[in-house]
Amino acid sequence: VQLQASGGGSVQAGGSLRLSCVASGRTFRGHTVAWFRQAPGQERAFVASVKFSGGATNTAESVKGRFTISRDIAKNTVYLQMNSLRPEDTAVYYCAAGTTVVSSNVASETAYAYWGQGTQVTVSS
Repeated sequence: VQLQASGGGSVQAGGSLRLSCVASGRTFRGHTVAWFRQAPGQERAFVASVKFSGGATNTAESVKGRFTISRDIAKNTVYLQMNSLRPEDTAVYYCAAGTTVVSSNVASETAYAYWGQGTQVTVSS
């Protein structure tokens, strides 16, 4: 599965962005798709995930209430709607997909076999 992330950019605090993750070569069916982010000097961190077939989601506490993950089955695309952005949300955002993700490892990078190239999100104060 090849993943293509897009939608990043520069916004002011309080603004919104929507990231997209599209799979090529294979459907997302049967996969859990997640967004991770990595800020400069920090480790990559889990943001949110969605079971593509069933729609169940998980969201990190740090973004709960501001970020929403969703999917469009027909377009084979997963979205991350980011509202009320803060400077601390500045990071490279990666989408990832895996078929062996369960509740105990959903936030672990090692659960995801496929990764996109990342898209930069910059939030200024």
